[in-house]
Amino acid sequence: MTYGVIIQPIALKQLQGIADRRVRQKIRERIDALSENPELQGKPLIAELSGYLSLRAVGQRYRIIYKVDGEKVTVFVVAVGIRKTGSKDDVYTLARKLLRLGLLDPE
Repeated sequence: MTYGVIIQPIALKQLQGIADRRVRQKIRERIDALSENPELQGKPLIAELSGYLSLRAVGQRYRIIYKVDGEKVTVFVVAVGIRKTGSKDDVYTLARKLLRLGLLDPE
């Protein structure tokens, strides 16, 4: 079954903010690949971000955070960024902040 992939405006802005064009292209390719079996590609997240999945991209440094809606056969990409443990710029830290602000909801 082929899923539609929707990149939320915040995730699109994060993607466009990546300076290296080649890195952006590789991330875009990983996002496009989510149209096939998205549940099997990512790792389920826990705690505040439960219900979302995380997919590694570009040499394991970048993460794509997304949610699968099986009823609508759609994948919502909600955050894209670099993994920096302990940094305020870490993609998971930013995703938790967006969730608390109500900006991560894909509906």
